Amino acid sequence: MRKSIYTTVSLLALVVPSVAYANDPIKIGVLVALEGAFAAGGADGVRNVELAIQERGGMAGGRPIEIVVAPTDTTPDNAVRQARKLVEQDGVDIVIGPLSGSEGIAIRDYAKTVPETTIINGISGALETTFVDPAENFFRFNLDGAQWGQGLGTYVFEEKGWQRIAAVSADYSFGYTNFLGFAVDFCRAGGDIVERFWVPLGSSDFGGVIASLPDDVDAIYLGLGGTDAINFLNQYDQAGADTNLIGGTIMADATVLSSRGRAKEALVGTPTSGAFAPDNPDAAWQAYLASYRAAFAEGDRFDVPSLFGVGYYVATLAALQGLDMVEGDLSDGQSALMNALSTMTLETPLGVVELNENRQATGTVFVTEVVEGEDGNLASVFRARADGVTQTLGMSMEDFRAMGLPSRTTPDCDALAGR
Repeated sequence: MRKSIYTTVSLLALVVPSVAYANDPIKIGVLVALEGAFAAGGADGVRNVELAIQERGGMAGGRPIEIVVAPTDTTPDNAVRQARKLVEQDGVDIVIGPLSGSEGIAIRDYAKTVPETTIINGISGALETTFVDPAENFFRFNLDGAQWGQGLGTYVFEEKGWQRIAAVSADYSFGYTNFLGFAVDFCRAGGDIVERFWVPLGSSDFGGVIASLPDDVDAIYLGLGGTDAINFLNQYDQAGADTNLIGGTIMADATVLSSRGRAKEALVGTPTSGAFAPDNPDAAWQAYLASYRAAFAEGDRFDVPSLFGVGYYVATLAALQGLDMVEGDLSDGQSALMNALSTMTLETPLGVVELNENRQATGTVFVTEVVEGEDGNLASVFRARADGVTQTLGMSMEDFRAMGLPSRTTPDCDALAGR
């Protein structure tokens, strides 16, 4: 067992050099939120980068791998400052990150100023990051937030019979994106969204919003995560509210399910959707789960990796496979590596991932539901899945663009439902 670390880490192994630079380490910068609402998820991201490198013996492309961790606080300006430090001061070859949605948009723009540095998204999920004016050296091997919402709307409408809902979501790019994916699915199934509430990221007092929630709805959609989700759920339960809940992708993440207090009681029975189902029997997922649990002491990790951790693990797998494909060659502005990343078929614990023309992943979305186990702990169990989810959510590019980018008012539920 070993503990995670947040300083520069060298994972070295001796090999017989095949080229002149074979003994020179490749430096990977890890841009990750270790402050703010998603700090616990960011720490899990670091653990998973370490795990992926450890599983490769600390090598890729015949060269040792060294990592440098740059902590962010989820704000775009801070993310860019830390990315610039990684590239300009620490001299990293590759950046893995960032974690949060608005950070991702900012790092996409920063990537254009350093075209010879490969940047692989950590787990940020704003649609615009790869959909609007994407950077040619920025790669995202995770689905975006809208993709993660697919399947959940149909599930709650058809299986739960919830036809009228209100929504409470985080007022920033990922909150808009994740809600859009759910709303497109829900409204096309015939559902109605009667009211939308938007709350700032990092909120602690949700009393006003909770008091304003309508009574004549079947459920409340909650697009919150991290400490925001925990604070809302605690206050929701304290207020005696008992309307059915629908969770956005990070609402029932391990960072929330492992919390203590009233939040746990409020979550039972909540359906949600995202990148994985903890009880997925697929051999690749089970092998990863066992490896994660074995690598870190029980008190230093979650029982099931967080979405943030899984994202950084997959991103690191992509970096290492790309380096193997080009035999560690980062010459010519890393052109060979970038081409390898663009065209690779990546086997991951979540299934096979391939990138589209925007260097954005297409993949599987799992619908899960929160249950209370015999031990009193909460877990998410598999309910449904949607395969081959594209960035345009199965719509034509023309129709998807006509809908508009995610925002407080997009999508228009009536238009999607033909009302």
